[in-house]
Amino acid sequence: MTDDRTHANRRQVLYWRLLARLFSPDEQPGLESASVAVVDDLGLPAALLDPAVSVDTVVQRFPALADELRGLLTPGDDTTAAGPFQPAETEVRRAALASKLLLNVFATGGGEVSAGQLARWQADAGWFEQACGAQAGELRRGGTGLGATLAGLEGDLVARMRLREVLADPSLAARLTPSMSLIEQLLRDKSNLSGVALANAKSLIRRYVDQVAEVLRTQVAQATVGAVDRSVPPKRVFRNLDLDRTIWQNLTNWSPDDERLYVDRLYYRQTARRTTPSRLIVVVDQSGSMVDSMVNCTILASIFAGLPKVDVHLIAYDTRALDLTPWVHDPFEVLLRTNLGGGNDGPVAMALARPKIVEPRNTVMVWISDFYEFDRSQPLFDGIEAVHRSGVKFIPVGSVNSSGSQSVNPWFRQRFSDLGTPVISGHIRKLVAELKNFLT
Repeated sequence: MTDDRTHANRRQVLYWRLLARLFSPDEQPGLESASVAVVDDLGLPAALLDPAVSVDTVVQRFPALADELRGLLTPGDDTTAAGPFQPAETEVRRAALASKLLLNVFATGGGEVSAGQLARWQADAGWFEQACGAQAGELRRGGTGLGATLAGLEGDLVARMRLREVLADPSLAARLTPSMSLIEQLLRDKSNLSGVALANAKSLIRRYVDQVAEVLRTQVAQATVGAVDRSVPPKRVFRNLDLDRTIWQNLTNWSPDDERLYVDRLYYRQTARRTTPSRLIVVVDQSGSMVDSMVNCTILASIFAGLPKVDVHLIAYDTRALDLTPWVHDPFEVLLRTNLGGGNDGPVAMALARPKIVEPRNTVMVWISDFYEFDRSQPLFDGIEAVHRSGVKFIPVGSVNSSGSQSVNPWFRQRFSDLGTPVISGHIRKLVAELKNFLT
């Protein structure tokens, strides 16, 4: 039986070979031949060592490997998943499988990228995310740590594509998988597209919007709702019956002789929620650093616009402000009307937003920005302070993404804290909860 020392040496061979290939596409004959011998001895396919072979292809040819890849890189007691293999041999298998994932995802090379190469990388990245215990695409929607690294790699691949040429070819465009990096490029370049290329770009944007909207609708549905309105009598229907309270209040009617509890009064739960007509004003910075927030917020605004008794207004700004309220129910149309990039001029947006405040106590204003203004920080804060003092619930948000990452001007952060309206975490689930508590 092979001893643990030998297994350790085999793992080192695989990892040294991985490092060599990550830093240089040239093969090292000694490491390559040794790695082939290790993989062959483990009964694994040689395709694991070929970076030109996608993970999808490997799994298609060897379906049993799919379960080994999922959760491969998550922490835990690895010996429990050893199956027919000894723990030390399992570690070598893990090294071989992990090397495949790492090489395919992180060795992106240089030069021009085709639509097929991007699609293959996105699929491989999806397997890597599943190995880390996430859903395919989940980490790339984040903004910190590993998620930021993957998103950066994807963004670099998109930037190296001849995107206009790919979009002009329906067969190539069909191979593109929507991602935040791709959507950003499409939104920035949409004015230069026409005909088939523009139609394909719009199709990709709509597919991405629909995917994100599905996730956000679930989060809105699961978020905490408004407080129970105690002034409204409970509906006397079976689903509202408070069985525990009914039994407790009727315990004095227990008959030892009959061994029965005689109920002379039923108690029901109060379920009515406070539903005052509310106005939601969303102001979102559409400068270059806020693309993720722009996409998420337009979709989120459309979802809340679909709730009863919620009047939603949407404003986007850079050095100019644009009222997108007429299209708030269709985030796809909103995004097509945005103009990403430029600087920040918050007072211009505030001048457009303040006239929309009719009943301050029934209004919430969400302002999404990094608050890095040019020379107009004080005028913007003065306007925000006036809105807050009028009774409007003001919610400053550093950014809106799936990871909670944010970068906020420290000057504004301190003043918002002093005002009693601290910048909330950029995690979109927290914003959803804040809004739903106020609006429903």
